[in-house]
Amino acid sequence: MRRFFGALVRILVLLVVGMVSCLTAMRFAIHGREVPVPKLVGMMPSDAERAANASGLLLFRESRFYSSEVPEGRIVSQLPPAGALVRSGWRVRVAESLGPQRISIPNVIGQSPRAAEINVRRRGLELNGIASAVLPGTTPDQVIAQSPPPNAQGVASPRVGVLVSAAEEERAWVMPDLSGMPLSQASLAITDAGLKLGNVRTVVQDPGTTTAPSFAPTRASGEAIVLRHNPSPGQKVLPGMTVSFEVVR
Repeated sequence: MRRFFGALVRILVLLVVGMVSCLTAMRFAIHGREVPVPKLVGMMPSDAERAANASGLLLFRESRFYSSEVPEGRIVSQLPPAGALVRSGWRVRVAESLGPQRISIPNVIGQSPRAAEINVRRRGLELNGIASAVLPGTTPDQVIAQSPPPNAQGVASPRVGVLVSAAEEERAWVMPDLSGMPLSQASLAITDAGLKLGNVRTVVQDPGTTTAPSFAPTRASGEAIVLRHNPSPGQKVLPGMTVSFEVVR
């Protein structure tokens, strides 16, 4: 009996060892071999690339920054940092030092976006995108703000972002249905909306017609009631447009 239990224990131990080995193999198959990231800061890009490749990693240079501590042309920062464990084949992102800032940030406020771009690139800088905003009292298509500001010192990146004024869009809305409304009220509504009152034509209905209007005008007051109008309901209207009416009395 003891031999039986001894053999059973050995078999269970072998099964556990086999399962651990399988799990370890699966982990390496899924995640790959983990390697520490070497220290690349301070290296020349060519040397940093060789060091990364020797560890089974890839090097990706994505940006440049000014630095008073790291000489120009060398790696100033890296991600992941040195010592971090990553999978083999991982991409290490690095930034290259431009040395101390020696270039003055130009003043491009008041210039067109194209002129600002030429001015920035002429100094070896990069235009970091153009944002636009509608600001009353500004000239459209003109730089109204920049970052970093003109002649800034101690900046980190050689990129300049600008904000450009955009033309104010005309207000527009959908023409409502004014039929059935007294002409005085309809006229007040369109003038309040920035529209103009156009021609008003009185329509004489045929006494024998069997088609009644969709409203019941109050005849006692004798006031004109809107039968239809142009622009018609649902059309797009802009400030200053003229609205003409056909009315019945």
